[in-house]
Amino acid sequence: MVQKAKILLVDDRPENLLALEAILSALDQTLVRASSGEEALKALLTDDFAVILLDVQMPGMDGFETAAHIKRRERTRDIPIIFLTAINHGPHHTFRGYAAGAVDYISKPFDPWVLRAKVSVFVELYMKNCQLREQAALLRLQLEGGGKAVGGAKESAGLLAELSARLAAVEEQAEALSKQLDDDSADAAAVATAAHLERKLTGLRRALDALEPGAGSGTTSVSSQT
Repeated sequence: MVQKAKILLVDDRPENLLALEAILSALDQTLVRASSGEEALKALLTDDFAVILLDVQMPGMDGFETAAHIKRRERTRDIPIIFLTAINHGPHHTFRGYAAGAVDYISKPFDPWVLRAKVSVFVELYMKNCQLREQAALLRLQLEGGGKAVGGAKESAGLLAELSARLAAVEEQAEALSKQLDDDSADAAAVATAAHLERKLTGLRRALDALEPGAGSGTTSVSSQT
């Protein structure tokens, strides 16, 4: 069973949160509400999120300040943030949003289809990265065992075959996603994230190939790829 990604929705107005849930429910992911910046930061202490939709205008800690806190934390600094705002103060206001670490800045009322499409890209990238981390962990165990599974050569060969097949599936999906991003002229942040994912996949494939019979000592490290 594939684990669902979590999407953090941050807005001080319940009706706005309800609207976001209605728009994003079709993605079939886990939607988490936060009614303030403080509540959002608390949620980020314990859970991992694929993307954050963050309202700019909130009493107390506004969206810019909340984003600054998120980007200062090592655990959360790489989570994509999409700013949502009901007002448009011009280029300076938009620039402040990007300077705070946002990957996008959308003014309300926004097109539900566009918002859903943007969020889905980051959810898909997050899921691919999760799969990649899982493959890296399995491969690291194999490498640390010197290419020998606990049960012997037969089990080792079976694990290698399974890893190779699973990695091939992720590679195929990542390639399709990259083509989709190119075709849709997607956000630069999404394209950069996809490129980083492909680089990590290449590193994992090299490490896995090194474990194949006759490929060498099997001491390739994957620690720098995760």
